[in-house]
Amino acid sequence: MSSFSRKAAYWFKRCANIPLLIIGVFFIGLLLLNEDASFTQSMVYEKEILRLKQEIKENKDSAAYYRSRRLEIERGDEALEYIAREQYHMKRPTEDVFLLVPSSSK
Repeated sequence: MSSFSRKAAYWFKRCANIPLLIIGVFFIGLLLLNEDASFTQSMVYEKEILRLKQEIKENKDSAAYYRSRRLEIERGDEALEYIAREQYHMKRPTEDVFLLVPSSSK
C-alpha cells in the first residue's frame, strides 16, 4: 500500500464517523429518490406551475376582452347593434341580409 493511501485510511478511521456518513448518504439518497420530494418530481411540478401561470395569464386577457365588450354593450346602442348584426345575423324588419360564403376550392 502506498504512503498516501495508508495516510488516507488512517485519517478515515481516526476522524470520520462511519455511522454518521452512512446516515448522511442514506438521507441524501432518500431526498433524491423519494417520489414526493424527488428532484425529478419537483421539476415536473415546476413545469406544471409554469403552464398554469401561462393559462392564468391567457384567462385574464380573455376576461379583460369580454369585460370591455360588456361595457361597450352597456354604454351604447351602436355596439349592441353591431354585435347583433355581425355575430347573430340579425336585421331590421325592413332590411334584407345576404350572407356571402366563399366557395371551397377543389
